[in-house]
Amino acid sequence: MLSTIKQHIALISVHGDPAIEIGKEEAGGQNVYVRQVGEALAKQGWQVDMFTRKVSPEQPTIVEHSANCRTIRLSAGPEQFVPRDNLFEYLPTFVEQLLKFQQQEGIEYSVVHTNYWLSSWVGMELKKIQPIQLVHTYHSLGAVKYKSVSTIPLIATTRLEVEKKVLEKADRIVATSPQEKEHMRSLVSTKGSIDIIPCGTDIRKFGSVNREAAREKLGIDPNAKVVFYVGRFDRRKGIETVVRAVGKSQMRDQNLKLVIGGGSRPGQSDGIERDRIEKIVGEVGLRDITTFPGRLGDDTLPSYYAAADVCVVPSHYEPFGLVAIEAMASETPVVASDVGGLQYTVVPEETGLLAPPKDDAAFAVAIDRILANPEWAKELGKKARVRVEKQFSWDGVASQLGELYTHLLEEPAKELSSVSA
Repeated sequence: MLSTIKQHIALISVHGDPAIEIGKEEAGGQNVYVRQVGEALAKQGWQVDMFTRKVSPEQPTIVEHSANCRTIRLSAGPEQFVPRDNLFEYLPTFVEQLLKFQQQEGIEYSVVHTNYWLSSWVGMELKKIQPIQLVHTYHSLGAVKYKSVSTIPLIATTRLEVEKKVLEKADRIVATSPQEKEHMRSLVSTKGSIDIIPCGTDIRKFGSVNREAAREKLGIDPNAKVVFYVGRFDRRKGIETVVRAVGKSQMRDQNLKLVIGGGSRPGQSDGIERDRIEKIVGEVGLRDITTFPGRLGDDTLPSYYAAADVCVVPSHYEPFGLVAIEAMASETPVVASDVGGLQYTVVPEETGLLAPPKDDAAFAVAIDRILANPEWAKELGKKARVRVEKQFSWDGVASQLGELYTHLLEEPAKELSSVSA
């Protein structure tokens, strides 16, 4: 193990500023991941500096999050928002500014953990200059993304080359699920070392309210059987499956309620999908028992999870499955599609059930099994909470990363002579 005061590590997130207030523009999953991991690592004794790009002259250069954790914003290119696909040309300046900061502060980073392909280029440049252990998390793979978009950006070739290079040359790659690891192996390269360390969730926020209090707050009948979905209105999310499954439920006469949470923008794709789902709700005769509460914020989402008897995640594909672990943290059993990262997050017969995607009859059977057995459902929920605390809390994720860093620091770093793109 390391000494009591652990070594300096750098988390690099060029385009995803970890200090931006979550929910604001440009603050997505990567921002949350870097911020939460950074703060949790700092609590464990690491000295954490998180580097990102400054996008406004008004932004403070340094934001102190805790005694051991801060965000450093570097000037690389214009101090304004630049789309991520246009940032590559400013990366050499980002490297120069990071090295300059290191020199001014008298810091040597023993581990550099990069996030997204742009940051990986920065990390590989640093690795040519100084002896660091380079760890990388992709957050998304170009090889997967470009299969699903109609217009391929000009930067695509560069991105694919960099993603292949970092997989083969980094000291360790962190995949967030076995499915993501398989994509790396089948679509990027068979070389390189990959560990699976998942994303996390806030176990203090989810699980902070009990079912009775949640139902009272939301005005839900204490005796209702509540089936809950939350997410985007997108065909790939499989909302039609849960609606048709509830339509087939044997619990229709047991005060059954279906809650479909999530935002919609009229006229946009999700608004169009919501209209389609509402039409199906009417077709299968569920209008009287279905509610659409709209976009659910941090103040109400934990209560909806807690109020539900079962949370359904019917996605056609899901690389990780954040909704599943939020529900599990809330002690709510999950019925999910047997795909992707959901095969990793949900343990069948232990924390919930899996069903084939798009199979509403199978989903109906799974949902009814849980609704008809409240004591078993409670047992599933308790085991789900334990699994999240152990595997998917931010503290747990940071502990796994800390163990990885410690292990790498006992090994010689790989040499990296050149990075081309």
